Order: sequence, then structure tokens, then C-alpha cells
Amino acid sequence: MALNKIILYYGFAPVADPKAVMLWQKTLCASLNLKGRILISEHGINGTLGGDMENLKKYCRATKEYPGFGKIDFKWSDGTGNDFPRLSVKARKELVAFTTPNEIEVAKSGIVNGGKHLKPHQVNQLVEERGDDVVFFDGRNAFEAKIGKFKNAVVPDVQTTHDFIAELESGKYDHLKDKPIVTYCTGGIRCEILSAVMINRGFQEVYQIEGGIVRYGERYRDKGLWEGSLYVFDGRMNVDFSDEAKTIGVCECCGGATKEFRNCQNLGCKDLVLLCDSCNEDPANLECKPSHTRGRKLQEVG
Repeated sequence: MALNKIILYYGFAPVADPKAVMLWQKTLCASLNLKGRILISEHGINGTLGGDMENLKKYCRATKEYPGFGKIDFKWSDGTGNDFPRLSVKARKELVAFTTPNEIEVAKSGIVNGGKHLKPHQVNQLVEERGDDVVFFDGRNAFEAKIGKFKNAVVPDVQTTHDFIAELESGKYDHLKDKPIVTYCTGGIRCEILSAVMINRGFQEVYQIEGGIVRYGERYRDKGLWEGSLYVFDGRMNVDFSDEAKTIGVCECCGGATKEFRNCQNLGCKDLVLLCDSCNEDPANLECKPSHTRGRKLQEVG
């Protein structure tokens, strides 16, 4: 019987011919019956895939053979076998759409002038040493933080990563420029870029969590500084790190506790609705409304 898993990963390394790597990756994944999303750019690779565990292991071994991809950290989690509708492999200008492709410099060692990497235990150590001066800065879309975030984190008002540059340049966060800032996101890739663009805009002490929320949650479960559930861009919609996870999400209909995002019933709509099980039973609550959370589109990775 197949054991289904999901891998989340990225690797920053110069890619001379993104289209050639795209074709290789597409052929490789098809041969192993893997589904999910992969983006290739001249800066590297970013992906999440689901399938049989043995086939995923073969994929990881093959991908690590590409120059610069040998140190990729593949993050594993349980899958269902139906987590992705299809395979999508594309070549793009950016691995994450911050609209700053010319601002990011990538060497064989990764992004140049990015935030300092902190392992999960170093994050806790920094907070122990610096206390309330430490600022957790969410590098995800704002809706993801509705069901889980680091305690007392700053959550920028962004619907997608396209909005981050304008948000950072708005002046809202200028008072944080001399604070120790810990950026975080699902698997780490968004903060590789976010930390670099923050440093370029005058933030003096910027960190990023190595491996993102995923690695922190694996280490501390629900006994650390993270609280709630982790939103994921696949059919699962969210994952918990233990049975002790808090439910911090609020139902958009009744105000009760929930962690469940539901798709708007309009198939052409990309909105999400945060609803408890009881309110989800009423079809009227899934109709298109201006109050719905933006961001159903499953394109972000990491």
C-alpha cells in the first residue's frame, strides 16, 4: 500500500537556463506520478509536491544532483494522495512574486545580504535575551495569520506578496528599523527575500527562521512561541503541530472558534471563508460577499 507524503522545499542557486530545468523537472515528476507546483527562475527552485513516499525520495535524490541544489532542505509531512489536482511546473522571473527580481542577488551560497538565519532554539534564545524588544514579522499573506501566528507578531496588511514592497515603504514600520526583527513564513523562502528587501530599506537587525514555521513547529510543537494552526497551500488547508494546538481563528459568521477556511461556492471566485462547522452547513454563508477573506488561489509556496 502506498504511503502518501508531501514535500515542501526551495533552493537558491544561479540557474543559467530556467526553461531547460523546467522541462527536466516536469519530465521527472511525470515519470514518478507526482503532483503539485514547482517554480523555476534564474534564482533557483521553489516547490511543493505530493505522492508516494518512495517516488518522492527518488525525486529528492535526482533534484539534489543539479549544481547548487545539493543542500536543499526537503520538509516532509503526511499527505492524502489527493492534495493537489495536477502537476504544474513553470519558469518565472521570481520564485516568489515580490516584484523585485532585479533587487535580489543570488550566489552559489544563496541570497546575498539576506537576514541572518536562526535555528528554532536560537529564536527562543534571542527572545530570552532581548525580551519584548524582539519583533516577530509575518512574511505571509495576512489571511494566513488568522488561524496561526507567533505570539504578538506584526501582521502586515497584505493580500499577496505583491503588496509587501508598498507596505514596507509606507512608513508604517519605520519605528521598527532599529529593533531585532524575526521574519517568518511557512517554509522559509518568502523570508529569504523579505529579509533582504527589508535590509535594503534600512531595517538594521533582521533575522529569519531557518526552515520557517514548519521547522519551528517540529521542534517545539505547541509549547513554544507559535500559537494556532499553520495554513498550507494544498488540499489539507491547515495542519497542527500537536493535539494541543490552540484554535485562534474566528468564524466570520457567528464569531465562534474555528481554523477551517472554506472555498466560496462560486467556482469562479478565489475568496475564502473562515467558518465553523455549524455555520458551514448553511449554503448562504458560502455565497460571495465583500467580507470574505481574499486569497484562495493556491499559488504561494513556502
